[in-house]
Order: sequence, then structure tokens, then C-alpha cells
Amino acid sequence: MDYKEIIGSDPAIMLGKPIIKGTRITVELIIKKLSEGLSPEEIIDAYPSLNRDQILAALAYTFDIISREETLAA
Repeated sequence: MDYKEIIGSDPAIMLGKPIIKGTRITVELIIKKLSEGLSPEEIIDAYPSLNRDQILAALAYTFDIISREETLAA
């Protein structure tokens, strides 16, 4: 799966934050819900316009961004 087909950004929607295309659901929200312990199924129940592939795309996008970060030595 190529997350670029699912994740988009538009300055006019949610201040340009990465979103699931065609929705106002941000990647940030999905990652927050997962970090709070919700399962993908629980997130889909709360946001019926989402599907499992979109949640996985949010994770893939997040991994891609984090893997490019540089860590500064303390």
C-alpha cells in the first residue's frame, strides 16, 4: 500500500495537517487514538468513514516521517 494515495494535505483543510483524503480526519488524531490504546476496530466504530487500510496508511506515513528525523546528541 502506498500511503500517498490515502494521506493528503490541503492548507484549506485542518490548517494543512496531513489528513485522510476526502475527510477531515487527521493522521494526528488516528495516532493519538492508537496511543491511547484504542484498537483499529474501535477507531473505525468511532469514525465510520475510516477503514483499516486508512489507519495503516496513517501508521506508514508516521513511520516515514519519523524515520527521516535526525537525533541530536545531548
